[in-house]
Parts: sequence; C-alpha cells; structure tokens
Amino acid sequence: MNAPHAVQYCPEGPQPLVRDIAPGTAYPVHALGPLRAAVEAVQGITQAPVAIPAQSALSVASLAVQGFADVGTLGGLRPVSLYALTMALSGERKSACDAPLMAALRDHEREQAKAQRDEMQIWADAQALWKGERDRILAEAKKSKGEKRTAAQADLEALGPEPGAPPSADRTVSEPTFEGLTKLFATGQPSLGLFSDEGGQFLGGHAMNSDNRQKTLAALNDLWQGNPIRRTRAGDGHATLYGRRLAVHLMVQPTVARAFMADPLAADTGFLPRFLMCEPPSAIGTRMQANARRDDVALVAFAERLRAILDTPLPMDEETRELQPRILGLTPDARALLASFADAIEAAQAPGGNLAHITGTASKAAEQAARIAGVLTLWADLDAQAVKADVMVDAITLAQFYLTEASRLASAATVSVEIDKAEALRKWLLEIWPHPDVMARDVVRRGPNPLRESPKARAALRILEKHGWLVRLDAGAVVRGAARAEAWHIVRSSSDVV
Repeated sequence: MNAPHAVQYCPEGPQPLVRDIAPGTAYPVHALGPLRAAVEAVQGITQAPVAIPAQSALSVASLAVQGFADVGTLGGLRPVSLYALTMALSGERKSACDAPLMAALRDHEREQAKAQRDEMQIWADAQALWKGERDRILAEAKKSKGEKRTAAQADLEALGPEPGAPPSADRTVSEPTFEGLTKLFATGQPSLGLFSDEGGQFLGGHAMNSDNRQKTLAALNDLWQGNPIRRTRAGDGHATLYGRRLAVHLMVQPTVARAFMADPLAADTGFLPRFLMCEPPSAIGTRMQANARRDDVALVAFAERLRAILDTPLPMDEETRELQPRILGLTPDARALLASFADAIEAAQAPGGNLAHITGTASKAAEQAARIAGVLTLWADLDAQAVKADVMVDAITLAQFYLTEASRLASAATVSVEIDKAEALRKWLLEIWPHPDVMARDVVRRGPNPLRESPKARAALRILEKHGWLVRLDAGAVVRGAARAEAWHIVRSSSDVV
C-alpha cells in the first residue's frame, strides 16, 4: 500500500466581514421630467450626489400636489403621496441640497403664519363675544320657566356653534408623535409633509420608541394608503379624520438607516417597503470649487411653480377640511406600460428570482411608478386629466432605480453595528493607513470617527483579528522604533498571513 502524499498546507487569506454590496447605479436624472432642471441646478451648486436633490424635489412636489388628485393604478385610485428615505454621510451636503428646493415652501409657511396671527385675533374677539352671549342666555334660562325657557333655547340655537379657530398654517413637521400629527391634521392643513434633514431624530424619537412604534407605523401606513385617521383617547372620545394626505422625506446617516431597516416591525408592517430609498456613492473629496456651476433660472422657475401650486386653494369641505381630490386617470398606453412593468416585477419575485428577498417592496413597485407619474404630471399641469405614456416611461425608470436600490441595500441592513465599524476600520487600514502595523492608539487618534474611543477601537481590532485581517504581534515587538505591549500586523494579501 502506497503511503499518502503529504499535502502542503497553504494558510487561508482573510475572511470577508460582510457580503460585497454592489455600488449603486447612476440616478436616472433624465427621467425627472419637469423637475430635472432644478435638481441639476442644486447638484451644480452643491456638487453632492444628484440623488440627494432628486429625492428632495420629488418629495416637495409630492407635498405640493397630493391634495389635488388621486392617481389611477392597477389596483384602483391611490394618493400621489411619496415616502422617501435618503441615506448619506454627514458632510454629504444633505441640508444644502434640501434648502433651495424648500425655500418657496418656507416662504409660503412664513407668510401664512403671519396672516393666521391676524386671523387669530379676530377669532379671539368673536369667540369672546359668542361665549359672553351664550353665558347670558344660559344665566337667564336658569332663572326662567315655561315660555321664557323655550325662548332661551331658541336663542341658543340662533347663536349657532362656537366660532372655529383659524387653521394652523404649518405645511411641514419634522418630529411629530402620532397624537401630535393627528391634532395638526384636525386643526390645521389637510395636506402635510413630514420632512427632516436629520431624520434620525424622528426614527430615534418619542414617536418611534418601543411603546409608540407600532401605532406610529400603522398610522403612517394608513396615510400612505389614503385611509382615514382614527384616534381614541380618554377624555377626547373617538375621532375619525377623512381626506388627509402626508408626504415624507427623511434624510439619515447610513448606520441609522440600516438599524431601522433591520427592524422586523418596520419591514413586517409594510412601512419600509413604502419608501423610495437610496444611498448614493459619496462625493466627499471630489467637490472642487472650480467645478461648481449655478443655474438661478432653473431654481427661480422651480420656486415660482411651487408657489403657484401652494397658492392654489385645495379642494376640500370647508367645515370638515376633508380633501376632495379629483381623479387623475391613465391613458390606455400608460396603463399598458404599467401593466407590463408590474408583470416583469411579479415574475422576478418568484422563488430564486432576483427580487425574491424583497417581495414587500417589489409588490409595491408598480404603484410607486403610478404615484411618481402622478406627481410629475400634476407638477407640469395641475389641471391634467390623465398620465400620458411618456411620463409613465419616466416614472417606471425611476421606480426601477428605487427597486434596484432597495434590493442592493437589503443585505446591508442585516449587518450589525459592531461589524459595520470593523468593516470601516478594515477599509481605513487597507486604503489610508500607511504602516504595516497598527496599535489601538493609532485607531483612536487617527482612525474612523466612530472608533475614537479605546473600547470601541479594541472591539473592532479584535473582530479583524478573528477574521484574519490582523495578526497579533508578540508583546515587546518593535513597532516604529519602540517595543510595544500590544500591536497587530496588517494582512493585506494572502502572502501576509503568518
């Protein structure tokens, strides 16, 4: 019997910490139709990824037009309200992108707030007169009998209901609770926007804590669907508000977004699949002033169009403030395009299909396309009767982009915070750190910002050591001219494994 041949041992190379996530595709800015010029103007000024101002423009446009019409979809009429989630690092100029596209809305809110203050004074006087007259009638009724008491009842009926306070002028909120949002819908505008360039404050705030998260998600799901808002509270009784609309745009740091995306409740309730989400590649380090460009004409045109829509009275019942949106249909060609898109997405959700892992998001893609088409159509013409085929082509292109982003980001959402920090350290060591060895104090002093504390730095270093990206040196090893109690050799390739 022949002796077995010795097999030479070859040490394994480092093991990956996370599955590689494909870089995002370029944002299809050409498909934004009447919003394109303003988006490119903001991108030219800020040099931020174009997806950031695109998200802002779509969201602002959705807020502006959502009260005027519901759009036809393959499943019936739906609001043109959009929910957007933009993930970008601090310093990516999220606020700088949002501000010029929100400027006309902020001016409108400021002017309406001033007018409301004047109306509030008029109302306070009228309410005081009403209350005084009512108190007088009641006082006389208590002292009266028979015909005089009947006359007092007639006087109360003639007095009529208490004058209603002028509605709040606010069109946007940033960190509402469910109760606060319901109250604002009851006493203010029936079409609102939940907009925040610090969306982590909302996702980590009171409305989304463990006690309130489920009811907040349920309420926001209902609003996206166009369902009435129902609230039951001790002392207030039961209240149902019909005909309210909400647009949402949350700008968040990627780590905050991934923690939220990994929350089973956010996915299982269908809340997360309602969002148009994207995480564009960073532009930090490439935004040279020589490349900046301005297009004030496009920004002025956008602001004027936004003001014109905001100044147009919303179709509503004056007493209940219930919106009465008209129907925005689809032309036969537009409907055929949407049906074809829906069939392709449905097939891709089958077991083994490339969308099988995000069926919640994929199943809403055709409706998202119809909503986007409705926004683009109404922005161009508030009196339009139907979505045309060319607009539907653009809307499907945008919906496909957002679906691709959701698919790409689904894997990243399952990565723990600790692994995420270790992966950031790994990239920093391989791409930026110039030395072959590293110590914990190097990471604390010069490493990625989330690791500027010794315990966090050591935890990340231990993870990299466990996965083979670092090899611990013997105590007393000389590193950069001095004996070190603790240091690691960086493994840059399989030949570095010792």
